[in-house]
Amino acid sequence: MNAWEDVKRVLAVRLDAMGDVLMTGPAIRALAQTGHEVTLLTSPSGAAAAALLPGLHHILTYEAPWMKATAPRASSEADFAMIERLARERFDAAVIFTVYSQNPLPPAMLCYLAGIPRRLAHCREDPYQLLTEWVKEPESESTVRHEVRRQLDLVGSVGCTIDDERMRVVIPSEAQAHVERLVHWRQLDDGGPWAVVHPGASAPSRRYPPELFARACRELVLDHDMRLVFTGSEAERPLVDEVRELMNAPTECLVGELLLGEMAALLAAAPLLISNNTGPVHLASAVGCPVVDLYALTNPQHTPWMMPHRVLNHDVPCRWCYKSVCPQGHHDCLRKLPPSAVVAAALELLKDSRPSSLEVADVYAGHQCRVS
Repeated sequence: MNAWEDVKRVLAVRLDAMGDVLMTGPAIRALAQTGHEVTLLTSPSGAAAAALLPGLHHILTYEAPWMKATAPRASSEADFAMIERLARERFDAAVIFTVYSQNPLPPAMLCYLAGIPRRLAHCREDPYQLLTEWVKEPESESTVRHEVRRQLDLVGSVGCTIDDERMRVVIPSEAQAHVERLVHWRQLDDGGPWAVVHPGASAPSRRYPPELFARACRELVLDHDMRLVFTGSEAERPLVDEVRELMNAPTECLVGELLLGEMAALLAAAPLLISNNTGPVHLASAVGCPVVDLYALTNPQHTPWMMPHRVLNHDVPCRWCYKSVCPQGHHDCLRKLPPSAVVAAALELLKDSRPSSLEVADVYAGHQCRVS
């Protein structure tokens, strides 16, 4: 039963970055496919990922002062402006998506002040009037859920469900065409094994050491004739250069060259992604690319979703620290992961079949929503 059957226009609030926005995609589709017109309020960094999500009508960007990535500012003028903007939109309801450790009450207050009459969120403490639909926060005392499941459960509490719970993205046609040309020019389509390698991550605690990354990649290239394509942002170029130099083996490099839609198209074409636990892992899950996930034990909720994968790490007593920098200083959950394990996982996944990239891309080809 849809408890929100009288609700037409919904504001979804997800103020985190790319990976979190992608993992909210199935819940957004559940809202849309239950008959709601969904606008997403997200961060500037999350907007690029949001633009690829099916099911969205519109995207609004907002740098919220309670989010870690927001730079300090001199006044609250932008916050009052956002309240006025949301009030003009006259939304019928708001769904506030957070990770379990975030407090939903600041965005709930934003929506309350904007006059949005129904407000849904997980919340640990009693929200009183700030939430009209309060789902008691069960994590992490009694349960731990995948981030995708957490958000699906939230919208499911008001009757919004979906049969296909996989992550999905729209691959823009121009991005698809660009990557098809790129794959052909670099002769990656000659039938030999190849993989995308993404050695970066926003948090130092989630990066496999470069020298170990290099040893694994060198073995894949020299002993198994695999071609490797390195990706990353321009800021990650020094890290990628270090890995490639330590490898002393031939590779391809697309660092700083791909827009997010093009990265999605590349992963849709790739037989495999080898990556730290970071945004491209979730993008790979959304396009059907198997993943070797070098998964630091910082949290348990962000593993690849409903896609062939291998999650690799070394168990440590300090697991689930939720820290961006290793608090113990040893980084053993990744440093003690042998490169041979990475190689074995990659070779094992390459033996498995996967959906064709065109099949995955064609499902949601076409529409992209407007960002403002």
